[in-house]
Amino acid sequence: MGKSKLSILVYALIGLAAVGIVSQLLTNTASFFTNIFIMLGVGAALFAVFYFFMQKRRAPSNDMKKYKKAVKQSKAKYKSHPAKMQTKAAVKQQPVSVRKKASRRAASHLRVIDGSKSKKKRPG
Repeated sequence: MGKSKLSILVYALIGLAAVGIVSQLLTNTASFFTNIFIMLGVGAALFAVFYFFMQKRRAPSNDMKKYKKAVKQSKAKYKSHPAKMQTKAAVKQQPVSVRKKASRRAASHLRVIDGSKSKKKRPG
């Protein structure tokens, strides 16, 4: 069978399906929608069952294992010394007045150049 005969067969099949759907929709609308919803429900249920079974069988990747191990180590590291972290934070915080006195203004990198526009010649 060549490509042209196969494409004609496919188009004929699609045309017959379209005629059947339209005739079903016009003659028996309630039954048509009931059948559509049942097919969608069964399809969704099959997809959910297949998806969840495949999800359980799939082994976690090597990168995910490494990531989970790093998260576990990080939690263990920061959970063991919470009092030490709080004391460092308390030492870093100083009163506002102390910080203002300690900070100095940096010298400006700009300078004023005297031009001749503001200077006027005085008569005599």
